[in-house]
Amino acid sequence: MSAEEPQRLSKVVAALVPCSRREAEQYIAEGWVRVDGRKVEEPQFRVTPQQRVELDPRSSLQAPEPATFLVHKPAGMRTEQALALLAAEHRWSGDASGIRRIKSHAVGLVPLMALPVPASGLAVFSQDRRIVRKLEEDAGVIEQELIADVTGTIAPNGLGRLGRGLVYEGRTMPPARVSWQSETRLRFAVKGIAPEWMPWMCEEVGLRLTALRRIRIGRVAMAGLPPGQWRYLPPGERF
Repeated sequence: MSAEEPQRLSKVVAALVPCSRREAEQYIAEGWVRVDGRKVEEPQFRVTPQQRVELDPRSSLQAPEPATFLVHKPAGMRTEQALALLAAEHRWSGDASGIRRIKSHAVGLVPLMALPVPASGLAVFSQDRRIVRKLEEDAGVIEQELIADVTGTIAPNGLGRLGRGLVYEGRTMPPARVSWQSETRLRFAVKGIAPEWMPWMCEEVGLRLTALRRIRIGRVAMAGLPPGQWRYLPPGERF
């Protein structure tokens, strides 16, 4: 190859740092490299000797770990639409994970413990096989906390019935811990009860569900995450 012919950006960066080709590809994927002042994230991008290749002096490679996204899904949004929110412009400014977003984080994401379309709140997408396995295999024993807006008049001992477990087609459902947050709002803490069962459960005790929001899965809370935005699950946070 002539010295004047374009070369792969990863090869140029490896010589510039210097570092291994694999590390050079990671510098590029993490957005630390600019060509003629423009950020380039494709290691296969070809550059000529006349072009200026620069590495951000603040660059620091992060450990190559699989990513898990926490999203505040708005009501009325399907799972595939919530997945589309995982673009850089929708990242929450309060994300304190310190994880630098790279394109490979969008590959192979699995939606976990999906919310019904009418519901809002905490949704999870992960490419980490450990988290996928936990939230799929242990879904029945992981507690979910949900806030339900309701109308109507609750039946006598309605909360007691929910606490003992309602009966559906001869099968007793798991008990739910339920408390009033206001005159029109209930807090549910449930295990083994999918959010799509909530409208039926409310109807069974004389109430009509008007809105449902999930605010916690296990030990992971939605906290201040705004609707339509996402943050990373940092290494120290566990479901």
